Amino acid sequence: MAASIGEQLRLAREGRGVPLREISDQTRISDQTRIAVRYLEAIETNDYGRLPGGIFNRSFIKAYARCVGYDEKEAIEGYTRYLREHGEPGDDVATTPFHSKVYTDTPATRSPFLTVILAILILGLLTVGALAALHWFQKRSAKAPGQNSLSLRIDSLRPVGSNKVSGSASSSGLQEADYEAVLQ
Repeated sequence: MAASIGEQLRLAREGRGVPLREISDQTRISDQTRIAVRYLEAIETNDYGRLPGGIFNRSFIKAYARCVGYDEKEAIEGYTRYLREHGEPGDDVATTPFHSKVYTDTPATRSPFLTVILAILILGLLTVGALAALHWFQKRSAKAPGQNSLSLRIDSLRPVGSNKVSGSASSSGLQEADYEAVLQ
């Protein structure tokens, strides 16, 4: 069986006679950021669970391979192969590119003609609803002044002394006659 990528990187490092501390110093990105020795040891022992995960694992392996003169692409392929062989989930972005559904050239799922028809139908329904509401408000506002003038006419027909409605049949008969006269 072929040696794992961690073993291959360790052998390449030992073949050059470079200690892990020197590899850590060579992979320094800035004054404060470098690959810690514990992460380099984890790579050599194929203990990838001790690494931060995600894109960092691949970046660390790539930087390590570069420092020991190992092919970076082959190191990444070996790391991916090791994960697959041991049933560990991939820790990086999928190798197949992600295509956004927003900006694709895929055909529309609905006919443009149907879309236009639906838009016209919705606008028509909204227009009919608005016109019906306007008609209702106009009719309501026209009724209110008419009712006031009708009650004024009825009040003017009443005799001066009869502001209160009595329960007698003669006064109710008079009031009904007054109403009928006003309505005609």
